[in-house]
Amino acid sequence: METQVIPANEGLHLAAQFIRDGQLVAFPTETVYGLGANAEDAEACRRIYVAKGRPQDNPLIVHIVHRDVLSDLMRGTMNVQAERLLQEFWPGPLTVVVPSGGHISSVALGGLDTVAVRCPSHPVAQELLRLSGCPIAAPSANRSGRPSPTTAEDVYEDMKGRIPLILDGGPASVGVESTVVDLSREIPVLLRPGAVTLEQLEHFLGPVMLADDLTPVRSPGMKYRHYAPRSPVQWWDTDDVDQALARWHKLRMSGLGYGLLASERIGRALRPALFYNLGDNDGAAAQNLFTGLRKLDRDRPAAIIVVWKQGTPLGRAIANRLAKAAAPNSVGDANDQ
Repeated sequence: METQVIPANEGLHLAAQFIRDGQLVAFPTETVYGLGANAEDAEACRRIYVAKGRPQDNPLIVHIVHRDVLSDLMRGTMNVQAERLLQEFWPGPLTVVVPSGGHISSVALGGLDTVAVRCPSHPVAQELLRLSGCPIAAPSANRSGRPSPTTAEDVYEDMKGRIPLILDGGPASVGVESTVVDLSREIPVLLRPGAVTLEQLEHFLGPVMLADDLTPVRSPGMKYRHYAPRSPVQWWDTDDVDQALARWHKLRMSGLGYGLLASERIGRALRPALFYNLGDNDGAAAQNLFTGLRKLDRDRPAAIIVVWKQGTPLGRAIANRLAKAAAPNSVGDANDQ
């Protein structure tokens, strides 16, 4: 299969036709690039799992063009607090899990009775949804287990020959996948941290529980190791230059080559041969994390060392991705938008 990469403003009508015809299209959102298919078409959704090599029990996030569409996809109604949450953060990087109303393909639901839904704010995603005329199921447009793609180049690296079309809309602005909160339970549960923080959720919803090993798997990001490049990842949870320098010198005694993903300040002190600037704050780190992992991985270092310490509530999302990328066994995929 030939994979076309087309500027988004030139390829939207073709992309919408592909979606209507049951084909796959990669497109930009504000979080990461998604791999989209008609969420009401079971066979189209199966193609997503095949292209990604994704486990069939891992649900897909369904994207909608407007908040009002949610009532058509869910069973029951939103309470006042949840409605206020959506008014504040939709369109945007927030996914809500609600009881499914039966309109979405069971393939996209991963066999669950709930559906994960978000309304993206990226203009390309919005226009693709409008032109397609259907909800679009879209996990991140990467091979299973790999770092999520934040550029069309990242998508092409993983999906060349697997999908027919990639819409190039430039770099994603947020850089990490959406926050996912389960609203199907009496007390909301944060299933995956993202740009909408726990503190912001609690401002609207009241107490929000954090997912643990006993939490039902109703969302991507809960079941498998993911976000990982081919090279092993080590996360050093520090911003102390002397501490990082001591660990770096000890590591280099092995004679192996390592990549470093860290702030410019840490990079100047450690002086690695392979370096990518993670940025000096959590916002920059979120934007640069996946791109940095991918770029360093292309040189196949013995390991990629990430030196970063959480500084703001957004850091919970970065820490979540780093912990999973550095997990010991790469099985499956939970990357999603």
